[in-house]
Amino acid sequence: MLRILLAGAACIALQAHAQDRAQQLASACAICHGTDGRGDGKVLPPLAAMPREHIASQMRAFRDGQRPATVMHQIAKGYTDEQIDALAAYFAAQKR
Repeated sequence: MLRILLAGAACIALQAHAQDRAQQLASACAICHGTDGRGDGKVLPPLAAMPREHIASQMRAFRDGQRPATVMHQIAKGYTDEQIDALAAYFAAQKR
């Protein structure tokens, strides 16, 4: 029983760390997309509550040069697949 409790606590700690890391990564997006991706949408789309798969596919398209951009292609080049997935999950979980 103690092993199960310890394993559960470890999983919770890992999830919290992953969430913190995703929030750190997402803070770089705030200047253009607003805090927690809740931008006003006047110039750039808000990312909050957007489908995770859509965010991830668009980030990869920017990174891989498959989607034209003025700035995002340069920003996206700095992210690994794991980081893109973390960002996508983070923004998808935010409320508008």
